[in-house]
Amino acid sequence: MTNDLRRTALKRIAALSAGVAAPSLFIPKAWAANKFRNDPGNSKTVTFGWTVPQTGPYADEGADELKAFKLAVKHLNGEGDGGMLKTMKPTSLKGNGVLGRKVVYVTGDTQTKADAARATAKRMIEKDGVIMFSGCSSSAVAVALQSLGQEMGVIYMDGLTHSNDTTGKDRRRYGFRHFFNAKMSGAALGPVLGKEMGKDRKAYHLTADYTWGWTQEESMKESTEALGWKTVAAVRTPLGAADFSQYITPVLNSGADVLILNHYGKDMVNSLTQAVQFGLRNKTVNGKKFEIVVPLFSELMAQGAGDAVKGILGTANWDWKLPDAGTKAFVKSFGDEYGSPPSQAAHTCYVQALLYANACEMAGTFYPPEVIKKLEGFKFDGMGNGATEYRAEDHQCLKDVLVVRGKQKPDNKFDLMEIVQVVPRKQVEYAPSILGGALGPYEVTS
Repeated sequence: MTNDLRRTALKRIAALSAGVAAPSLFIPKAWAANKFRNDPGNSKTVTFGWTVPQTGPYADEGADELKAFKLAVKHLNGEGDGGMLKTMKPTSLKGNGVLGRKVVYVTGDTQTKADAARATAKRMIEKDGVIMFSGCSSSAVAVALQSLGQEMGVIYMDGLTHSNDTTGKDRRRYGFRHFFNAKMSGAALGPVLGKEMGKDRKAYHLTADYTWGWTQEESMKESTEALGWKTVAAVRTPLGAADFSQYITPVLNSGADVLILNHYGKDMVNSLTQAVQFGLRNKTVNGKKFEIVVPLFSELMAQGAGDAVKGILGTANWDWKLPDAGTKAFVKSFGDEYGSPPSQAAHTCYVQALLYANACEMAGTFYPPEVIKKLEGFKFDGMGNGATEYRAEDHQCLKDVLVVRGKQKPDNKFDLMEIVQVVPRKQVEYAPSILGGALGPYEVTS
C-alpha cells in the first residue's frame, strides 16, 4: 500500500470513529435484513390462515366466523362495499390488499379440540406459508394456538376466546385478543344481578370443564359473592355433552335459587333447554323465584335455545343492533353477503383480520416484531365497540361490555336479545398483573 493510499484509509477510519456515517438513505431499517418465517418476499399475494371449529359443540360459531373472515378478505382486497374499512379510525388500510399484495387464504377445522387445532395450524404454517392465522371459539384452542404462534414466529389473532387465561397466565407476545374476558363479564353482570335479583341468593354453578369454564366460574363467584350471594355448589361438566339431566337433577334439592350456566355454544343450548324442561324457572325456592343466568350469551345460542332464553341475563362482546356507524356498516355488508345479521363471533373475527392488516400497513412490513409493536397499545374506534385499546402489557382489548337479556317478544328470528346496559370500560378494567403471565420475547427462533 502506498503512503497516499494509507493516509486515505486512515482518514476514513478516523471519520467513522468520529461518528460520520453514510447517508441514512442508503441504510435499510434493521428489520429489512431480518429473515422470518413465511416472508412473502416479492410475491404478489400474502396468505392468511382461518382456523375455526367446523365440527364440535362450537361449530355454529365457527361457521359464522368463516363467513366473516371471507368478507374481511374481500374488503381488504377492495371488493364489495368496504364494510368497516370506511369507519375504522385511525386506519392505514387502502383496500388494495396488504402492503400492495392481494390477500388469499386457507381454512382448517379445529374440531373444538386443542390438539386438532394445533395440528391444523402447524400444517398451515409449514405447508401453506401463512403469514398470520386467526379463528377459534374455544379458549383451550386459543391458548394452544397462540403458544404455537410464539414457537413458530407467526402472529395469531385470537377469535372468540373468553377465558381469563388467554391474556392472563397463558398470554403470549404473538397472540392478541379482541374479545372480552370472563373477569370483565363478571364485573359487568354482577351489579345488574344484584339490582334485579337481590343480594340474598344461593347459586349453583354448572361449568364447562376446561380453561374458559373454570375462569368464568371463578369470575362469577367473585362478583356474586361480593354482593352477598352464597355458592351452594360448583359442578364441572364435559365439553360436548348432549344430556345434562344428571347434572340438573341435583339442583332441584340443593337449596339453590339461582342456576349459573357457565356453558357456551351447543352446551349452553342443551343445558338451558333441559333446565327449563325440568321446570326450574317455575319453581319458588327460599321464598324467591328461581332464576337462571348465562354469563356469556350470543344470538346464535339464543336461536338454538328458542323460548328458553326469554328473560335470561348474560353478557356479550357485541350485538348487531348497536347504533354506531361501524356496526351498521358491518351488518349491512354481512347481511348483503349472507342474508342474515352477523354474530359476535363473526364480528370479532372480522375485526381481527382488519387489525392485523392495518398493523402491517402501519409498520410497512410483515416482519412480526414490528407488526406486534404497532398492535401493542393501539387505540382505535369505529369498529362496533366504541373507543378500544389493545393494552400493551397483556394484549387484551379494553372496551365497553354489553349486559343482554333474552327478549320476551322478539320481532323476528334474528332479534332475540335486548341490550340491558352498555357497561363502560372503567367498570370492567383491571390491572394486567392481576391475572399473571408473561408475554415472552419479540424475536423467536423458529
